[in-house]
Amino acid sequence: MKKQKFKVDKHILTPKHSKLGEREKAQLLERYNVTSKELPKILKTDSAIKELDAKLWDVIKIIRKSPTAGESVFYRVVSDV
Repeated sequence: MKKQKFKVDKHILTPKHSKLGEREKAQLLERYNVTSKELPKILKTDSAIKELDAKLWDVIKIIRKSPTAGESVFYRVVSDV
């Protein structure tokens, strides 16, 4: 019997992660008047972004289900430390 690999990014408890394009990233930074260095970090080795082919300084958009708001959106910058 062939063993299947477990994919964390497909698990029901893992929130949706997506990589922003350069234009979306620029708009986000301008809207909140911040730099990439000021955003919270997510490690490039994080299992949830493995399939996104994320590079250092890419911005990841995370959409979590919220019982009060319906959805909550978070942004993280890819880091190696």
